[in-house]
This record gives sequence, C-alpha cells and structure tokens, in this order.
Amino acid sequence: MNAHAARPAAGSTVPLPYRVVGNRPQTHDTSTLALEPAGTPLPPFEPGQFAMLYAFGAGEIPLSASGVAGRGDRLEHTVRAVGAVSAALQSAAPGAHIGVRGPFGTAWGLDRAAGHDILVVAGGIGLAPLRPLVRAVLRDPGRYGRLSVLVGARTPGDLPFRDDLADWDGARTAHVAVAVDRPDTRWRGEVGIVTELLDRAPFAPARTAAFLCGPEVMMRAAARDLRCRGVAEERIEVSLERNMHCGTGHCGHCQLGPLLLCRDGPVVAYETARPLLTVREL
Repeated sequence: MNAHAARPAAGSTVPLPYRVVGNRPQTHDTSTLALEPAGTPLPPFEPGQFAMLYAFGAGEIPLSASGVAGRGDRLEHTVRAVGAVSAALQSAAPGAHIGVRGPFGTAWGLDRAAGHDILVVAGGIGLAPLRPLVRAVLRDPGRYGRLSVLVGARTPGDLPFRDDLADWDGARTAHVAVAVDRPDTRWRGEVGIVTELLDRAPFAPARTAAFLCGPEVMMRAAARDLRCRGVAEERIEVSLERNMHCGTGHCGHCQLGPLLLCRDGPVVAYETARPLLTVREL
C-alpha cells in the first residue's frame, strides 16, 4: 500500500483566519478546538492530513486534523499543551481567532482499503489523526469489512475521545477495546499495552488494512505483531510527525532518511518507514 501515490496537492501557504467556535477538554492538558472560517475556507482535508495552526503572537505548529467536514468549512484539531504555542492554542476560548494553513501531507489510504477489514491501533493522543478515518468507515460500512479500534493510554486520565469511543463501541459493525498501563481505583477495563488487545480483535489478517498512530515504539511493536499474525507489510500504514516545522518540505527539520515528513508524510507505508525507524541516528 503506497501512501505516497494519492497525495493531494498542498494547500495554502498563507494562514487564513479561523474562528474558534468550541473548545472541548479531552484530558487535563488536551483539548479539541472546533474551527470555522472567518472568511475564505481552506480546501477540503482528507483523513490523516495536517494543518499549520498559528497562535497570534506565539507562533505556529503542525497538527493533524481530528475532524474534517465539507470544504474545510469546519475543522477540528486536538492539541496538547506542551509548549508556548500549543498552550496558547489549547486554551483558546470560543470567539478567538487563529491562523490556519493547509491541507498538507498524505492521507490515510482508505480507497485502497475498500473491501478489507479495518484495524486501527492508537496510542494516547495518536487517536486524533485516526478519528476522521474511523468516522469515514462508520459512515460507509458496506464499503469495508469489520472495523476494530484498539486504543492504549498511560492512565485513564490520559484517554482522549471517551464519548467517541463509547459511540463507536455501540455501532453494530465496530469492535472497540481500550487498555491503560497504570489503572486508577475506578478503572474497570483492560490493563496492559495496546498490542495485547490484538488477541481478541475480529480481523482476518489476509484481508486487513491496518492504520497506526502513537509513540514510535508502540507503532513498531504493533506492526511487528501484525506482520507475525499475517497482515501484509504493505497493508500497514503509520502516521509520523517527527519535528515537522514549516509544513511545506522546505526547512528540512522533519527529514527522516530520504523522506521529508511534512511533504512525504505524515502517513507513510510501513514498508517504507520500517528500515528508517530502526536507525537510531534518524
């Protein structure tokens, strides 16, 4: 599965003003911003693509879209406060304006996954770029086989999109499972790492398309386990967001071997990513 083949053209390199119309907390330091254009909207985003979000007076950062609709008339981006720019965005109140440019990068290979079981494996906030993919599959269940969504988090408090997970779990065509590394006294779910959830996930390896996003160590482990179970390496895609800075492939900060991830990614076929992720210096 070549994630590069269907790469859409890059979007605007000039930030367009978007208005924050909602700020929904996900965890203690993570929120999902609902954005609507204050003027001309950006072109449509595909699941997996990212935007550069600009906090006026602070700077800009890349964020994969966690919700897409229409022509870009409404976008959702989930941001964790880890620095000055992300903190400014994460705390943006309804009515505030931010700059958005995009769409950039590669999308999840949903067209190539038609007719296959869909397996989603996410670690923590890595569920954000996968959320539009899950929604797209649920909107068109007849196009795909069974859907499995497996999510891992460090603690119950680090688990995002709880309402979405409950809704997806109620869908007739979906299997949803969640595990945490360190449970609290109220946790009644699975304890362990996300790859342990594969044992009970209903997918046929020979006809499965897998989509992974989260810490690189998690993606490597999940991809290795899937290959051992018979999922073809070319049917595994990962989202890599290492050091993306400009969004257009010009600054070189996001270079991973021969790839510039803001141009050649963030969605990359695992057969391309695997040899690069094993080199420490990269």
